[in-house]
Amino acid sequence: MISKEREAAILRLYHAEKWRVGTIATHLGVHHTTVQRVLAHAGLGAKEVSPRPSLADPYRAFIVETLTKYPRLCASRLYQMVRERGYPGSPDHFRRIVSRLRPRPPAEAFLRLRTLPGEQAQVDWGHFGKMTIGRAERTLWAFVMVLSWSRQIFLRFYLDAAMPSFLRGHADAFNAFQGVPRVLLYDNLKSAVLERVGDAIRFHPTLLELAAHYRYEPRPVAPARGNEKGRVERAIRYIRDNFFAARSFVDLLDLNTQAEGWTAGPAAERRCPEDLTRSVRDAFLDEREKLLPLPTEPFPTDERAPGEVGKTPYVRFDLNDYSVPATLCRRTLTVVASLDTVRILDGMTTVASHQRSYDRGQTLEDPAHVEALVRTKAHAREARGLDRLARAAPSSRRLLELAAERGGNLGNITSRLLAMLDVVPATELESAISEAVERAAPHVGAVHQILEQRRSARGEPPPIVPRFSTNPRAATVVVRPHALNSYDFLHRDIENEDT
Repeated sequence: MISKEREAAILRLYHAEKWRVGTIATHLGVHHTTVQRVLAHAGLGAKEVSPRPSLADPYRAFIVETLTKYPRLCASRLYQMVRERGYPGSPDHFRRIVSRLRPRPPAEAFLRLRTLPGEQAQVDWGHFGKMTIGRAERTLWAFVMVLSWSRQIFLRFYLDAAMPSFLRGHADAFNAFQGVPRVLLYDNLKSAVLERVGDAIRFHPTLLELAAHYRYEPRPVAPARGNEKGRVERAIRYIRDNFFAARSFVDLLDLNTQAEGWTAGPAAERRCPEDLTRSVRDAFLDEREKLLPLPTEPFPTDERAPGEVGKTPYVRFDLNDYSVPATLCRRTLTVVASLDTVRILDGMTTVASHQRSYDRGQTLEDPAHVEALVRTKAHAREARGLDRLARAAPSSRRLLELAAERGGNLGNITSRLLAMLDVVPATELESAISEAVERAAPHVGAVHQILEQRRSARGEPPPIVPRFSTNPRAATVVVRPHALNSYDFLHRDIENEDT
C-alpha cells in the first residue's frame, strides 16, 4: 500500500506533466505496476496509460483490417506492406504494435470426460533420458497405462519404444490389472496409427492383432487434442515428479522393481478423483471386476529378425554378436529375442540360445560352438588362447608387444600367462600385468613375482595348480575314492609276523 500523498503525486505527474509510467515509477521509487494500479483506480484503462502518439497511428486501421482477414499473417510481411504505404518506423517497433493488434482466438472450453468402471484406459510413452550400459547409451522410455475410472497406473521402463516393447507393455499391463479394458485411447504414435486423413484411420496391423487377441477396441484421439487423454498425460507428469525425480537405481531390473512397488504403494494410496472419499486402490478393486477376462494364451511379444551368418560363425543382433554352430556359416537364420534371451533358429529348430546383452560390441559365445571350430582348425587353439588372454587381461597385449621387441618367446609367455589365469582371478592378473608393463619388465617372471608379493602380503597360502592330461579322454575318467582302512590291516599282519 502507498500513501495518499504518493497517489496524488502519481496522478499529478501523469496528467499535468505527461510523464510516462516508467518515468513516474523511477522518480518516486515504486514499481511500475503500482503506478498502473493507481491510474487504473482513477479510471484510466491500460491502453490509456501512454498518451504519446505512435508513428503507426495513421496505419492502425489498415493493420487491423489486414489482420482481421489474415489472422496468421507474419509481422515481417505486414511490415513490408505498410512500408510500401509510407510507414517510416523500424521493424522491431512495428512487431510490438502487431502483437498488440493481432486478434486472439477465443479461449476454448472443454467438457469434463467421465467413463464407467472397466470401460477405458489411456496409453502413452514417456521419455526419461538416457541410460548407459557398458559402452552403449540406450534411451530410457516409460510405458504408461492408466485406467480412466480408478486412475490405477501401470508403469514399466524399456530401452526403446519400438513395437516389441509396445506389445510387451500391453501384455504386462493386462496381467497386472488381471483384466482388459474395453477401449484403449492412443495418441497418434506410429506403433498405433500408420496413417490418418481426417476421420479415415489406418491402424498398425500388429496392433489390430493385439486388439483382436485381447478383444478390446483401439481408439486414437483427435490430432492436437491432448486433453482427450489427459489422464495419462497427468500420470506421466506425476511419475516424473513423484517417482523418477532424484531416484537412483542399479540397472533396468532394479528400476522396474522400484516402479512396481511405487505403483502398488504411494501411487495407489492417493485419492481417487472420481470419489475423493476413496483411494485409488479401493476404486481399482471395484473396477477390476468390470474388466474383460484375459485370454487363455498370452500374445507373442518376442522380437523376430533375420540374422546373416558370414565367414565367422556369429550373428549380429542389436549391436552384439552371438555365436552359432560353425556348420551354419554363409546362411540366413532367424533371431527371436525376448527381454532376457536371444534364440537363433534354423527354420523351426533352435540352434543357439544366449543371454541377451544390452551393451554394444560384445561377443557372446557358446563354448560348444567354439570348441567344435577349434578342433577343425590347426592354428585355432593358439589364436583362441591369445583371444582369451586379451579378454581377461587387456594389458597382456602391451606386454607381448614389449616382449616381442626384446626377442622373447611369445608362445611360452602366452601359455604361462594362461596357466596363471587358471589359478588367479582375471582382475588380479590384469593388475599384475599392468604393473609389470609400467616397470618395463615384460616377462612372466615379473608378473609371477608381483602376484606372489601380493599373495604373501595378504597372508594367503600358495595356489593349487591343477595338472590335467592333454588327452581329452582323461577328462571323462571318474576316480572313485575308497576307504584306507585295508592298509591298516596289512600293517597289522606285518607286525604279527615279526613277533
